[in-house]
Amino acid sequence: MNFKQQMEDNEQAALWNGRAGRAWVDAQEPLDRLLAPFENLLVDEARAASPRRVLDVGCGTGATTLAIARLLGAAGHCVGADISEPMIAAARARAERVGAPASFICGDVQRHAFEPASFDLIVSRFGIMFFDSPVQAFANLRHAASDGAALRVIAWRSAAENPFMTTAERAAAPLLPNLPARQPGAPGQFSFADRDRVSSVLEESGWTGIDIRPIDVECTLPEKALHGYLTRMGPVGLVLQDADERTRTQVIEAVRAAFEPYVHGSEVRFTAACWMIGAQAASATTAPKEAARV
Repeated sequence: MNFKQQMEDNEQAALWNGRAGRAWVDAQEPLDRLLAPFENLLVDEARAASPRRVLDVGCGTGATTLAIARLLGAAGHCVGADISEPMIAAARARAERVGAPASFICGDVQRHAFEPASFDLIVSRFGIMFFDSPVQAFANLRHAASDGAALRVIAWRSAAENPFMTTAERAAAPLLPNLPARQPGAPGQFSFADRDRVSSVLEESGWTGIDIRPIDVECTLPEKALHGYLTRMGPVGLVLQDADERTRTQVIEAVRAAFEPYVHGSEVRFTAACWMIGAQAASATTAPKEAARV
């Protein structure tokens, strides 16, 4: 099956190659600021690991890929991979502008034919929660990792621990009866909320030395960017794009008021409850049978 057919058959691929992907490209600057603390954490992990070749999974518009590429300099190379063509195009343009030692793959990491043992560090900033088969995805990443390579990825904890992230949905629900409900465990923002499930996925796919630590990170967004955030991002933003003008106005007013507790002058502030997930690629002689590439 070619990549185009995969996109047509995959709900997440369709989402990120459509409105969601374009919204992220348009909001690149404020989102980079919002997520900068996580980028810094992964750069620190890369600095400690001293890798030569790094893979950034779900790289989006490339901020973390480029930050790690700057760290590596001419002695190394960072590859960003994402399923979203709009975001990969933006990432490539950024890399070209700054002349960074980085390259990008537009494809499904779950199925992409990586060269075996080609990376000694794999990182991700919120790019691992969207696989329809996480074990297959992480087995394929293990295939791409050299023996002993490090895995350092960040994922959200539960929706209950991240009220900022569901504020729009809770406020808009009475006005948008067609708003899709989040399905626990389904591909999406909070699919890695269960620590035991994450550990099981990694064990089954050939990773060892698993370390899953809760981290609470202070995040900021310019208040002037909040309107764009709530009208285009997430489930509410997607539904609003098809809403009539009266409904759209009502929803925006209700949602903006619900965000007021997070607004402090010119900034929006909240605490992100996440996992810092670490592991090592098990050697070929000790990797579980299930970890064979599929």
